[in-house]
Amino acid sequence: MKTFCGRANPTTGALDWVEESEEYDYHQEIARSSYADMLHDKDRNEKYFLGIRAAVRRVKSRGQQAVVLDIGTGTGLLSMMAVSAGADYCYAVEVFKPMADAAVRIVEKNGFRDKIKIINKHSTEVTVGPEGDMQSRANILVTELFDTELIGEGALPSYEHAHKNLVQTDCEAVPHRATVYAQLVESDRLWSWARLLPLRVGGHEVVPNPEETSCAGAPTVCDIQLSQVPPTHFHPLSQVLPMYRVDFSRPVSSSPERLTARFPALGSGSAQVVLSWWDMDMDPEGTIICSMAPSWTLPNPENFPWRDHWMQCVYFLPVEMHVTEGEMVRLTLCHDDYSLWYNIQPDSQEGGDSEPPISRPLCTCQAHMVWTRPRFGELNDPKRTDRYVEALKTIVRPDSVCLSVSDGSLLPIFAHILGAHKVYTLENSRMSKIVMERVLAANDLTGTIQVLESHPQQLTSNSLGDEQVSVLIGEPYFTTSLLPWHSLYFWYSRTVLSGRLCDDVTILPQSASLCMAPMEFKDLWRIRAPCGSCEGFDVSVMDEMIQSSLHFRESREAEPHPLWEYPCRALAEPLEVMTFDFRQRVPEEVVKSEGSVILSRKGRCHGVALWMDYHLTDDISVSTGLTQPPNQQGDCEWSPHRKQAVYFFSSPWESAGDNASSVTYSLAFQPATGDIIMEFIPGPSRHTTSA
Repeated sequence: MKTFCGRANPTTGALDWVEESEEYDYHQEIARSSYADMLHDKDRNEKYFLGIRAAVRRVKSRGQQAVVLDIGTGTGLLSMMAVSAGADYCYAVEVFKPMADAAVRIVEKNGFRDKIKIINKHSTEVTVGPEGDMQSRANILVTELFDTELIGEGALPSYEHAHKNLVQTDCEAVPHRATVYAQLVESDRLWSWARLLPLRVGGHEVVPNPEETSCAGAPTVCDIQLSQVPPTHFHPLSQVLPMYRVDFSRPVSSSPERLTARFPALGSGSAQVVLSWWDMDMDPEGTIICSMAPSWTLPNPENFPWRDHWMQCVYFLPVEMHVTEGEMVRLTLCHDDYSLWYNIQPDSQEGGDSEPPISRPLCTCQAHMVWTRPRFGELNDPKRTDRYVEALKTIVRPDSVCLSVSDGSLLPIFAHILGAHKVYTLENSRMSKIVMERVLAANDLTGTIQVLESHPQQLTSNSLGDEQVSVLIGEPYFTTSLLPWHSLYFWYSRTVLSGRLCDDVTILPQSASLCMAPMEFKDLWRIRAPCGSCEGFDVSVMDEMIQSSLHFRESREAEPHPLWEYPCRALAEPLEVMTFDFRQRVPEEVVKSEGSVILSRKGRCHGVALWMDYHLTDDISVSTGLTQPPNQQGDCEWSPHRKQAVYFFSSPWESAGDNASSVTYSLAFQPATGDIIMEFIPGPSRHTTSA
């Protein structure tokens, strides 16, 4: 059986649907899963084990047999904890067949085959009775159905069904309850991810479309490592508020619900953003707590239990509202069966009967469907804008005919403001074209910039008024780009457009460099590291599955990560390993680059970070990676607007920092596909080093 999978094509800028073998989806699911991260999450595992032991003791103290239902068992870890704690029998439910098969092997390897039954079904399909999947209802319910938003993986409907059909009325539950917390803040940094903000170019102000400023925005939560947003980047307007609590030991409802907290504003400012996280009480008394709170809420941030499968949430309010210190404010949380959202209003005496029906916020301006949150942040970055404007000033002339090739870019507006004769911009979709036309209309620029819904290969001389392009510009940015080098689509576009360009055409950026640095990750390495033993249980079967999938073709390549969220150190100075000259056409032959980089700093090298630097002119560049060189210790600051690529080694390499170790690289750019085939090998230093 074949399956169709979407894959970015840098040669066309499109998302191609490629036929793959039936194994493809399986290997991608395993290779990119959070299973390793969860197994390495010692805090989570210890708290679950303590909670399960306590639940089994409570059931046994009542003179009952302990029968456990484990929904979403994964590796079977929690079921094995239950049996080790004295449970008489455990039904472990797992809907993903390869995972269920692995759980069978893990359970057998640890000697629990007679005590644990793996059921390869969705929990809502499980039957109870003499001929059913379960002989009787369970009196202990153990689950790990949670995501960063708590309920996004369907926890509420799963619990609702389980209480009605699979567990006893007086069952114990691990976790016992969960509480969602929220803090209202003002934050220029975070608010810049929510919508396009006014910006100045020379003496002109570029403003957003008015529809966008009143739009509720994207309906999905923004999940990030909030510990990497320091408290200096936001101004609290409330204390941390408990907003939503659910008791998993009692019947649970997945029906929509509205909950409101009333409080005096902690300070004066613009209420823009809600920071949110949750914790779990593993026992009824609340003595065993597993918390997702960011590190800056803790007395000792260094003891923060890092995890990537559960992070924290940022919610953008539909509109910002000014509040004054001491003013009474109402923060409202709404939820349906899969998501949460927030709203704010001044406090009033009017009751809930006048409140509108519960409905999820939806984008009505279409901008939030074209621009991602990091993209909003990029467009709103004044320093980045200044560099592009500075570069454009050196090339735009009163007779310039400019063509912009980037998705949803403001560069055409900048070029017009700087005095270009004519400006055209290519948009890859009808929606993107509409969004850009609305921005132009908001700035009284309708008709001054031609927005063309076209791919470069479809462009005709008539599209450009029979004129040749004298200035070709791009950021470049394309919505289909997953890895840094996928934006080389700009180079392919330049090549396709050669017949539409003047002989002396100016191209911005004029070139790009692929850069690399060997990295030691403080925590990110855990997502790809084998676990071996977890809380005393042998889970090596899972390690073998992950490693097998990581060696399956595409899974061996670099993967995208926003490295500003993941503290890391460069163990060598950054190195340019490939250069792409946009002033020339894409070559027909494969371009290769080989060499090595000496590891000059002490540390454990987990892999290599890769990113693109774009050279707008001879003197002006912008980076999608490091915002400045690493400091003396190798600490890095990364651009928050683009994801970098990480190539993980199969096992880390210890560097003594004495130049005795290096990372050898071999890269091959494939013009026919736009792919870069790469291999990085750590080891003892060789006699020669490429720099």
